[in-house]
Amino acid sequence: MRAEFPDFRLGTELATSFTATLTERQGDALERIPTPQRLVDWLAVHGLAVESCSTAQLEHARELRESIHGAATATATQATPPASAIRIINACSEQGRAAAILTPEGNRQWRLSSASCVEDALGVIAADAISIIAGERDGRLALCASPTCRAAFFDTSQSRTRRWCDMNTCGNRQKKARFNANQRKSARSAE
Repeated sequence: MRAEFPDFRLGTELATSFTATLTERQGDALERIPTPQRLVDWLAVHGLAVESCSTAQLEHARELRESIHGAATATATQATPPASAIRIINACSEQGRAAAILTPEGNRQWRLSSASCVEDALGVIAADAISIIAGERDGRLALCASPTCRAAFFDTSQSRTRRWCDMNTCGNRQKKARFNANQRKSARSAE
């Protein structure tokens, strides 16, 4: 991966990891797939290797990403997902030509069509989002407690009370801010 681009935030769920390619949505937004090649890189990291990506395909991918984020956010807050988001997710799922295959190790892997294209990979991501949003998996959709992030994530913790999309970034940042505020408060009261 190129050093001039921010690192990918790798989660355990494909669809919510994809929505995490735009972070700090409520603050200074950080785009992690700013170029078509960067989308190719992200897809390869997630086992969905494609040969190339056009600017139009990148825009299509971002449209899917925002649709998944909108539908996941609505689901996490127990609201009805936007009809436009559902339409885009379904269309991407229908366009993709990928097959689930079983590896010798007993894991599921995706095989894209022989002319693997971005649309096939987006179809896999859309299908994953459908599975999560429809409640077919054991877990719950939640929103990051960070006021600048608010990323949708899939909580599979035993208690289903996870608060942060990523403890190493948002969680630590919030805990550090609380610690610093307490230190300032203690210093003022000692004066």
